[in-house]
Amino acid sequence: MKTTHTLFAGLALLTASAFAHAAPNCTVRLKGNDAMQFDLKTATVSASCPKITIELTHAGKLAAQVMGHNVVISQTVDMNAINAAGMKAGAAAGYVPKGDTKVIAATPVVGGGASTKTTFAGNKLKAGGDYSFFCSFPGHATLMKGKLVVTK
Repeated sequence: MKTTHTLFAGLALLTASAFAHAAPNCTVRLKGNDAMQFDLKTATVSASCPKITIELTHAGKLAAQVMGHNVVISQTVDMNAINAAGMKAGAAAGYVPKGDTKVIAATPVVGGGASTKTTFAGNKLKAGGDYSFFCSFPGHATLMKGKLVVTK
């Protein structure tokens, strides 16, 4: 009888563990700092998420006008064009070109000590696609960028 209970307990733990690992990752949490760095170079989300949330915390102390950060999501091939257009769009537009369909998602620009987030439809990303995240504040994308890996 004791062996049966142990066997059932083991099976229950295995089943629970399988479900815990199967939960899709639908949120990317990034921290930016005054040294123009994100804390992650790679982030992973699941294409099965109905909605994906990007959360940004600016861990620095400098104001948004001096060292503001945002997070823009795009296909990697579009990153440079979006960044250039964002600089032309200026601070009032959050350094993101308004209405640009190449921009999948973007957070507002925040300064030191502030946080922001944005949510977008998960079906805007396809598993295995080539996506990046970056800060479009002028000059920041050189250092503040990373790979967004999309799984099934």
